[in-house]
Amino acid sequence: MITRRFLISALLASTAVPALADAPKTSLRPKARPLRGAAKVKAEHKQKSLKDIVAEAGLSGAVSIVVADASGRVLEAHTPNKSLPPASVTKAVTALYALQHLGGDFRYATRVIATGPVVGGIVQGDLIVAGGGDPYLDTDGLANLARGVAKQGIKGIKGKLKVYGGALPYQRVIDAGQPDHVGYNPSLSGLNLNFNRVYFEWKRSGNGYATTMDARSKRLRPAVRGIKMSVVNRQAPLFTYKGGGKAEQWTVMRGALGKGGGRWLPVRRIDEYVGEVFRSVAAQQGIKLPSAQTAKSLPSGTVVAQEVSGTLFKQVQAMLKYSTNLTAEVTGLTATRKRGASVRNLAGSGREMTSWVQGAYGAKGVKFVDHSGLGDASRVSADQMMKILAKSGWNGPLRPALKEIKLVNSKGRAAPIEGVTVLAKTGTLNFASALAGYIDTPNGQKLTFAIFTADMGKRAKIKKADRERPAGSATWRKRSKRMQQRLLRRWALEYGVGS
Repeated sequence: MITRRFLISALLASTAVPALADAPKTSLRPKARPLRGAAKVKAEHKQKSLKDIVAEAGLSGAVSIVVADASGRVLEAHTPNKSLPPASVTKAVTALYALQHLGGDFRYATRVIATGPVVGGIVQGDLIVAGGGDPYLDTDGLANLARGVAKQGIKGIKGKLKVYGGALPYQRVIDAGQPDHVGYNPSLSGLNLNFNRVYFEWKRSGNGYATTMDARSKRLRPAVRGIKMSVVNRQAPLFTYKGGGKAEQWTVMRGALGKGGGRWLPVRRIDEYVGEVFRSVAAQQGIKLPSAQTAKSLPSGTVVAQEVSGTLFKQVQAMLKYSTNLTAEVTGLTATRKRGASVRNLAGSGREMTSWVQGAYGAKGVKFVDHSGLGDASRVSADQMMKILAKSGWNGPLRPALKEIKLVNSKGRAAPIEGVTVLAKTGTLNFASALAGYIDTPNGQKLTFAIFTADMGKRAKIKKADRERPAGSATWRKRSKRMQQRLLRRWALEYGVGS
C-alpha cells in the first residue's frame, strides 16, 4: 500500500536539489566533537582489516575497492577490477573532461540579438534570445538581459520574438528509465533556465486546492501559464504528464497534497518556457513582446544584450558539491563540441568522453553513457577510477574542485581525525553507492581511493514508478555509506597517522 506519509515525502523530495541556479554559499554541518588522541583512535580500529569491514557491512551485490598512494601504487584492494555503475562519481571524470577541453576560465554567454535596426524604440525585425549552453541561467539572469535590452531604448519589435537553443542538441530526458516527475532528470539544450524546472505550489482552498506554477529565482517569481496542473482523485500514480497540445499538462493525486507545499518539476518544452518567462520580465522593463516562437537556426544580427556566466571552474565546483545532473550533461556536451565531435545525443557524447578517458588515462574498459552518472549502464572499476585520479595529479585541476567529506563515527556523528582531510565525489543511485577521491594525512602521506558498491539484481526489479524511493534502497545505502566511512578512517589511521 502507498501511504499518505510516503506520498507527501515524495512530493517534497526535490527540495534536496538546489532550488535556484545560485546554490547556497554554505550548508549546515554537525558541530565537531573534541578530537581524541590519534594513537587511541588507531588502536580502536587496528584490528579491523579491509576484508573485515566489507564483511561486516553485510551488503548484497558487488563491491570494488582500492586505495593507493599518490603515485598510484596500490596499498590494499578488494575485487578492484569489478566494473560497477559509478553513479555521480562520473561527474569527477566529466569535470576533468571539461576542464581539459574548455579551460577553467571558460564562460558561457546568453545573448539577445536584433535582426533589424531600432527606429523610435521599435526593432525593425525579430528579437532572438540565443542560448550558449549556460546550465546556471536563471530567471534573474533573464531579467538582466531584459534590462540590457531596455537600456538600448527598445520598447517593442516589428517582427517576432524567437528563442534559439541549438547551441547544443536537445535531450528530452537524461535517463529514460526515470519517473516523469523527478526534477533531477530534466530536459536540456543549448538554452536552459532554472535547471529546466518549474515550481509547483499548492495550498488548501475551501474543499479544493489552489495551485500555481512559477519560474521563481532569488528576486523574482513570474507565473508560468504554459505549464498546467490538475488535482485528480485517484489512488495512483502520484503524477502524470502529457507534453502535447498547447501546454504541458500535469496531474497530481489529491490525497497526497495535505494542507500545502511545493516542489520543482521538470520542464520538457524548454523554448516555450524560456520565451514566456523572458516576455514576462521584459514587460516589467516596459518592453512589449509577442508570444515566443522557436528558431531552428541562428540568424545574423546585432547583439543588444548579453549575460555572461561565472567561470567553468566555479560551475564545476558547484556541480561536484551539489551533484547537479543538468550541469554535468551540459558541461560534457559543450566539451564534446569543443573537441570537434558532432554528436546528437548524450550517448554519443558519453562515447566521446569514454574514448578520451581511455586515451588520456589508460583506463581501458571504462564505459560512460552520459556525463552525470544517472544512467546505470556506465561501468568503471575501482582500480580504473583510482588510476584516473592518480594520473590527474594531486596538484591537478580536479582535487581543488572536490567537496570535503566529513568523517563520522558508527552513529553518524562528526568524528574528525586531526590533520586528515578527505576531498571526494559521492555517487548514489538506487542500490548503488560510490565514493572516490583523495585523502591528505598528517604524516604527509597522500592517498587516492575509490569505493564502488552495487546490487544490480535489486535495481533491475524496481518498477519505473517506484524509482524515486524504492523499498529497501535507503537501508542498503546507509550500510554502504557506513562502510565507506569505516574504510576512510582505516586508511587515514593505517597509512597517514603516526611516524
